[in-house]
Amino acid sequence: MFDSKGSKGFCATDKLNYILAFLNSSVGKKYLSFFAGAKDKKPGHIIVLPYVYDETVKEEVDALSFKCISLSRNDWDSKETSWNFTTHAMVKETTTLISDMYAKCEKNALEAFNELRRYEERINELFISIYHVDGEVSSFVDASDVTINMPDKSEAIKSLISYAVGCMFGRYSLDTEGIVYAGGEWDDHKYVTFKADKDNIIPICDDEYFKEDIVGRFVRFIEVVYGKETRDENLSFIADALGGNGQPLDVIRNYFLNDFYADHLKRYQKRPIYWQFDSGKKNGFKCLIYMHRYQPDTIARIRTDYVHEQQSRYRTAIMDLEQRINGAATSERVKLNKQLQKIQAQEIEVREFEEKIHHLADQMIRIDLDDGVKNNYEIFKDVLAKIK
Repeated sequence: MFDSKGSKGFCATDKLNYILAFLNSSVGKKYLSFFAGAKDKKPGHIIVLPYVYDETVKEEVDALSFKCISLSRNDWDSKETSWNFTTHAMVKETTTLISDMYAKCEKNALEAFNELRRYEERINELFISIYHVDGEVSSFVDASDVTINMPDKSEAIKSLISYAVGCMFGRYSLDTEGIVYAGGEWDDHKYVTFKADKDNIIPICDDEYFKEDIVGRFVRFIEVVYGKETRDENLSFIADALGGNGQPLDVIRNYFLNDFYADHLKRYQKRPIYWQFDSGKKNGFKCLIYMHRYQPDTIARIRTDYVHEQQSRYRTAIMDLEQRINGAATSERVKLNKQLQKIQAQEIEVREFEEKIHHLADQMIRIDLDDGVKNNYEIFKDVLAKIK
């Protein structure tokens, strides 16, 4: 055994499942509590545990251990942060209603949860018998100790949205399992069912300023996966899971505008693979890019194709509101003035943001993916959302 950080232990291959079963059993944990207590579990604590090998139950213990590992691995691999992630569970099968897929995922998770709990309790029973500690150690496994994650509707929908954004950028594809692009040569032919964004820039707006903004793309993703006929019902289910008030599209837009990036940072442990260019608290301008598709001219294209376009629309909106205010009744004028003040503040914010991004765009900065997220993010920290 290695007595250091990232400890490792080695054993004969044919004994591995048996030893894993013992160490994870209530008996193994009970013995470990005598030697380690509440302290960190170190190699020295593990190696002094009393080890009883019972050939008569080895086959059953090995089989149970293997099943427990498989169930836990399958649960872990269902998350997109797993190296073995293939496809989101709620798009694996053809269906028209997200609610049906969620119900099926819930049912599957409950079955896996109960299976794992049953296998672990049987392992406990076997080792209680082997060590003759009946009455001293319980075979019962508390629900909180079962490592299968039961679906939460809100988290399930947020993970579906995250997968959809991955498809928008080409990290994932509805035509191929697993990570399709994480650097290297780009291949458009891998995205037939749902096209990946061409320029790797997807705006996030508080209104429909861009036809191809993130909300529009997400709606199209839902239509492609589940069908146009059930779009409204599916969007309502998504909005309900996200919470908030208003029409489904408003709730979804608000999620992208205010909460998606915080969830992304949490999912990827503050090492975001999607970067949010952000003008500030007024939500004057936001857009996402996929770090692995960044090019030296990406920021210049953000500036000329999106920031300048947003500035132009703000100027037009301000002129329109000023004209309407002049001819409006008193009650209507109050409402219009409020809208005008909001857009004026956004226009100022974006103007200041444009100056910052102009400076970076002129530099045509290259990044090295091998430097990692943290170092590369730092280069553009003045125009990216803050990592908290």
